[in-house]
Amino acid sequence: MPLDFVVTPVSSALTPALQAKIDQKTKPQGSLGQLESLALQIGLIQGSLSPSLNNPCIIVFAGDHGIAEAGVSAYPQAVTGQMVANFLNGGAAINVFARQHGIELLIVDAGVNADLPAHPRLIDAKIAKGTRNFLTHTAMTADDALKAMRKGAALVSERHQNGCNCIGFGEMGIGNTSSAALIMHCLTDIPLAQCVGRGTGLADRQLAHKVSVLQQVLNRHPGVSGVLGVLSAFGGFEIAMMAGAYLKAAELNMLIGVDGFIAGAALLAASRYCPEVLDYCVFSHVSHEQGHQALLDHFNAAALLNLELRLGEGSGIAMAYPLLQSAVLFLNEMASFDEAGVDH
Repeated sequence: MPLDFVVTPVSSALTPALQAKIDQKTKPQGSLGQLESLALQIGLIQGSLSPSLNNPCIIVFAGDHGIAEAGVSAYPQAVTGQMVANFLNGGAAINVFARQHGIELLIVDAGVNADLPAHPRLIDAKIAKGTRNFLTHTAMTADDALKAMRKGAALVSERHQNGCNCIGFGEMGIGNTSSAALIMHCLTDIPLAQCVGRGTGLADRQLAHKVSVLQQVLNRHPGVSGVLGVLSAFGGFEIAMMAGAYLKAAELNMLIGVDGFIAGAALLAASRYCPEVLDYCVFSHVSHEQGHQALLDHFNAAALLNLELRLGEGSGIAMAYPLLQSAVLFLNEMASFDEAGVDH
């Protein structure tokens, strides 16, 4: 693949010193559970015994999908553009949670099927007005997939230059659970029926139709393989941008928050290109969308939260962010046994 990402594995050189610092805090060893694992991971990513979370940011990528024409979503395609307007007006769930926790929020038009008016909080990175219907065509060209990945990477570079070292990615796009299911199936060989879920809330009959449509898609695109091939055939522009964003964030040694099913499918594509990207990832939650737990199992990942979320938008990342703060704060501010004069 003609991409120039160089992601290095996270060094374990500081593990003994970090683990000793964690174990010397005024608590029984291991009693802070996953917070201790988080503190160790963040310290290793940053190569520091005193890590910090600076200028946290969530980037929400929005794009439309031609497959929506086949009735795979409970909502019409116009909702994508309408929700982008809601993000920009500050009224969506991710706006509320980002404000709550002081997280910068950026909204990106990756390929919405509408002419969106200019807005100071909207980044215009539109590749096209939605992907093609992959029931009859590939979703995009390989060149457009690469273009999308590079745009996602460039946006991450800008945030890093502004002092951000902790980032996460959300998405909005009617029909994108169909793309994510196909990407998951093709890159993991997990049976399609186990990858397809209810998305925006399909009833049983609608879910059966969705599975049938996606099986037809696979029958019409035999032999699709490789990251670029799968993204070109089935991806959304927002998913391809997220894949590039993950790779650049890992290349820049940033801590990466991972949201739900669609964000996980984008990470899957990124990890097929550079497996080391997973070293930099914290999995915020396990989604209620069918397929996400299997995807987490494929990553050998433990999610921080299980709140039966299935919203997307990066909402799980924002909800989990205080846990990252707690992990860093206990490592930096909690007294050791010697400092507190506590026997151990």
